[in-house]
Parts: sequence; C-alpha cells; structure tokens
Amino acid sequence: MPSVSAQPPGLISQFKPLVTYGRRALVLVWQTSPALTIALGLLTLVAGLLPASIAYVGKWLVDSVVAAIQDDGPTRAVWFWLSIEAVLVAAMAAVQTGLNICNSLLRAQLGQRVNVMILEKAQQFELAQLEDAEFYDRLTRARREASSRPLSLVQKTFGVIQNGIAILSFSGLLFAFSPWAVLLLVAGGLPAFFAEAKFAGQAFRLFRWRSPETREMMYLESVLAREDYTKEVKLFGLAPRLLDRYKSIFRKIFREDRALTIRRGWWAFGLGMVGTVALYAAFAWVVLATVAGQLSLGEMTMYMMVFKQGQSAVSASLTSINGMYEDHLYLTSLYEFLEQPVRTTVGSVARGEQPGTGLEITDLSFRYPGSDALALDGINLALKPGSSLALVGENGSGKTTLTKLIAGLYELEQGDIKLDGTSLRDWNPRALQDRIGVIFQDFARYQWLVGHNIGAGDVRSFDSEEHWRQAAKKGLADDFISDLPAGYQTQLGRWFKDGRELSGGQWQKIALARAFMRSKADILILDEPTAAMDAKAEAEVFQHFQAMASEQILILISHRFSTVRQADRIAVMDAGRIIELGSHEDLMTLNGHYARLFELQAAAYR
Repeated sequence: MPSVSAQPPGLISQFKPLVTYGRRALVLVWQTSPALTIALGLLTLVAGLLPASIAYVGKWLVDSVVAAIQDDGPTRAVWFWLSIEAVLVAAMAAVQTGLNICNSLLRAQLGQRVNVMILEKAQQFELAQLEDAEFYDRLTRARREASSRPLSLVQKTFGVIQNGIAILSFSGLLFAFSPWAVLLLVAGGLPAFFAEAKFAGQAFRLFRWRSPETREMMYLESVLAREDYTKEVKLFGLAPRLLDRYKSIFRKIFREDRALTIRRGWWAFGLGMVGTVALYAAFAWVVLATVAGQLSLGEMTMYMMVFKQGQSAVSASLTSINGMYEDHLYLTSLYEFLEQPVRTTVGSVARGEQPGTGLEITDLSFRYPGSDALALDGINLALKPGSSLALVGENGSGKTTLTKLIAGLYELEQGDIKLDGTSLRDWNPRALQDRIGVIFQDFARYQWLVGHNIGAGDVRSFDSEEHWRQAAKKGLADDFISDLPAGYQTQLGRWFKDGRELSGGQWQKIALARAFMRSKADILILDEPTAAMDAKAEAEVFQHFQAMASEQILILISHRFSTVRQADRIAVMDAGRIIELGSHEDLMTLNGHYARLFELQAAAYR
C-alpha cells in the first residue's frame, strides 16, 4: 500500500482547522443561497428549544392527570397542557420538515456549485499539469467526496448548535434535580465519540491511498461501457480480463473497508453500551428519588425523558463534531485542489511589435514535468506569412510538442518563440490562441450537432450557421454535410437520440472545418489532419489548404511524403532536434535521412 506524507493529526490539534473549514463551508453555503442559510439557522434554533419545552410541558401534563384522578375527573389544566404539548409536537414535526426541505434544496444547489468550482479550476491549469497523473489523483479525490462535504459540514455545524441548545435547556432542568445528573448526562456519550474520532482518521487515510485505484476503476468502467472502445474490446476478447481487473481492485478495496467497518462497528457497540449503562443508572436514580417521595410522578416522567433525549442530544452532538472532523479531512482534498497554484498570466499583448513578420523560434528547448529527457533540444526556425512548413520524423521525435508550444499550450522554458516580433511570454494567452487555427491528430469528436462541432473552433461564432457553412466549405466538409438528414442540425455520435456516426474521414473533415472557423488566424497547424484519408485525398486537401492560406503560416505534420513534398520547407526531426531543413529538392540532393525515408516510402508504390 502506498505511503502518505503525513498522518491525519489527532482531534484536539484538528480543532483550529476544523473551525476554519467550517467557516469556509458556511461562507460557501451562504453564497449559494442566503435565504436558505438563514432559514436553516432559524429552524435549527427552534428545533433546539422544542425538545426541552415538550419535556417540561409533559411534566405538567402528568401532574395534572394525577391531580385529575384524585379529583375523579379531568380538569381544565389537563386539557390545557395536553393542547400545549400537541401544538409543540406539531411544531417540532413542522420544523423538522422545514429542515429537511432546506437541506435537500441546498444539497442540490451546493453540489452543482462545488462541481462548477472544480471544473473552472481545472480549466486554469496549463496542459502539462493536466497531463500529470498526480493531478488526476487530486481531481478524483476532489470530485468523489468533497463536492458533497461542504453542505455536510454545515449541516453538522447546525446540528451541533441545535443539540447544544437542547443540551443546555435539558441541563437547566436537570440542574434542579442534581448537578451530578448533568455530568452523568454528558459523560455517557464520550467513549463512543473518541472511538469514532479514531476511526474517522483511518477511513480518511484509506480514501487518500486509494486515489490511483479508484481512478483505474473509473477508467475500466469507461473502457467497458463506451462505444469508442467497444470494437476492440469485443474483437480482442478483452472484456473478461478487464472485468477481472475491475473485480480485483474492488475486492482489495472491499477487504480494507470490511476490516475497518467491523472494527469500527464492534468498538461503537462496546462503548455504546457504556452510554446505555449510564442511561439506566440515571433512570434508577430518578425512580428511587420518586419512590422516596422526593419527586412527583410528573417530575419523574420529565427527568426520564430529559435523560433519554438529553443523552441522544449529547451523542448526536458528539457524532456531529466527529462528523465535522471527518468532513474536514475530506474537505482538505477539495481545497487542496482549489488552492493549487496555477500559472500566472503576465502577458497582455494582443498585437505584435512587428506585424506581418511571422514566427521566429530561437534556441527552443523543452522537457515534460518529471522527465529528464529533452522533448525539444535547440530548435531554430523562422516562418514568414504565406509560407508552409512540413514536420517529419519518427513518433516521439518532438513534432507535436513543437506545435503545442507554438500554440501556447505549454509554458516556454528555454529559448523563445516570437510572433510578429513579440515573445509568446508577453502575449495574452487568449489573444495568442485566437491567432491560431489547429487540428491535432487526436482531435475531439463532440457528441453535438454538426454545426456546433464546427463552431467550436471559434466560440464567438459558435451558433452562427453562416460561419459554419463558410468553414465547412474551406474544410471540404460541406458536400457530405448537405447529405445528412438535418444538415448542420444533425446530431452526431451515439450518446443521444437520433445521433449519426460519421466515418473517420468525415470526422477529420469536420475537424478541418473547425480549424477554418478562425478565419483571421495567422497560423494553421495541421497535425496528421488526414490520417483517415487515402494519399490522393490528403494531397488534394493540402493543396486546398495552401491555396486557402496564401497569407498565413501553414505547419503540417504528416508521414506521407507525397503530401510533405508540397511544403515550401521540410524540417526533419529526430530526438527533439531538427537534423535537416530545406525544400524537398534540397533534401533529396542532400541524400540524408529525408531522402532515405522518401525512397523507402516511394518503393512501396512501385
């Protein structure tokens, strides 16, 4: 089992953070709905006062009944106290119903609010952080439990207040009987409370340790259930193996849960019996005092009710405090995620110092977080508007990494990239990315309408059918879209009703059209944009792109040299370096790495 850096501290040392997180959770609930929070507070106050009031009225009711028996008939006092008790009991039921309504409404609103906060935070991270496994562990912990914990913490806080008010009112009644009775009331609930506090820390440690396993289970569920994995899962007979792995992880988690649950249960039972003994010792005390003539029958009934309800209130208060401690532990996962530092955007430039000068890359090196090897090593390039560059090389040579740095998806480390004479570090990220149209090899296939799949390329024109059509014509998608049942209003994918699935080549044309939504983009990046098309179709698409991008910088990644050769310049990459650079003719004359690859591929067509 993986170790953790620190154990959850004891209950006493957790008090200050518990108050801090309780305050933050209360602020979060208040921001979600001030009206419901106020209603919850007022109802809690009333709910805390009513139990003692009912017990006190019960005393007078019993005593009035005893007096009525002695007078051979019910008196006006009996009906008065009976009516008062009925009103108070009805009020208690109404208050409890109100609390349930407030909690249900807040639960729905707060759950959505916290999930939005998590998703908004996730969008603030740069791509390198989003690709980190530890990041996904933190995200999994935050989304699994912490989204429901703020309301739980607030509910328990109000529960402590409610039961605290009840305990104070009960104590006031008991103090008239004996100060020791108050001590006995409180002491009966302490043993079980300390046992629960101990096991709450153990449960939280299990929760943190399990993040990788939980994420793997979620991934296995998606592989077994999603349509984009179905073909291979069925064809390769993977389902039994994946299910075995899924069951194996569950069994491991269940064994840990079972052991903790059994220990927790028996300890709770054993220490709970201490509270039961204390309760019946109090009952015996009250009965003996009544037999001795020290208490009336009504007082005996009241004190027995007070002891029983008071101990329940003490247990509930201590359980709520214990639950607050446990909620606090889980909330650390939420705030740990929400308070993760993000890259501070210092760039504010929306226009380069030298418009029209193009792209200049100088001594650019880059390594992925946690990796010792350079993904890019000393890249130097200059690209003018109206020019095209093809990147070729083996998988892992750095081609896609270079395009992601140009697109501003990774933070520059060593070296620099300038657009129109201004470093990307100084550009406003949104302004920079608005200047770039891109289609990556692993482009998204949104389960949306055709038009929205295209419109995603420019959120400002997301709903504009006119822009959809213009982009689709440039991306060579308009012809097949016109043949779809509802044209640009056709639902794509199989997740929703009446969805249509497209061929791989059609999806790629949708992605190409998406790249053209940014009609004013200065740079077009095409990372294997036509892998699902044949060589002839790819060559035609690239010719079309060159014609459409006469004033733009066009960067193409492809393994097909019949297309690559059409680029103005070709950069051959290996192990993060550019080892050859020039036109097709220049590189063939050089008779180096490119020439050998070209001849090898050309031989396959002879």
